[in-house]
Amino acid sequence: MVQAGDFKNGLTVEMDNNIYTIIEFQHVKPGKGSPFVRAKLKNIKSGGVVEKTFRPTEKLPQAHIERADYQYLYNDGDLYNFMDVNTYDQIALNADNVGDSLKFVKENEMVKLCSHKGEVFAIEPPLFVELVVTETEPGVKGDTATGATKPATVETGATVYVPLFVNQDDVIKIDTRTGEYLSRV
Repeated sequence: MVQAGDFKNGLTVEMDNNIYTIIEFQHVKPGKGSPFVRAKLKNIKSGGVVEKTFRPTEKLPQAHIERADYQYLYNDGDLYNFMDVNTYDQIALNADNVGDSLKFVKENEMVKLCSHKGEVFAIEPPLFVELVVTETEPGVKGDTATGATKPATVETGATVYVPLFVNQDDVIKIDTRTGEYLSRV
């Protein structure tokens, strides 16, 4: 159990049959009345953000999130298959659970599956990936406008905006959190 007076950013708690992570909090001591804690909480499963106030002595159960390394094996229509590299157990998740978290992940790459009480609710891809550009307009000599970009399709099928000098079959580095081009490899 965690008291509201002991909140920290990033702490996960259970409330109203959901799991929330604390984005930010503030201890408020008004001139009149008793102090309270105002917190911004993000629902881990749905992504929704709520603001709630708590008494400093109010207790909430702490949620323990398990992060395990899994290898993304393949996509079989509506199911995405993963394997635990330690036990070789396989798990299949449907497209609703996966969302667009695998749009920069190739087959056989490592990801982290986040679960609570055995229920997987999120997939964390590696922070940076290197992918081959499969389709983009060719760069033209003299195309050196500062900051200009063009769309490029990478080998996973995702679209990334890249500088004009990037050509087809170039290997590029991408930040999976923002989907931004970082550099050529």
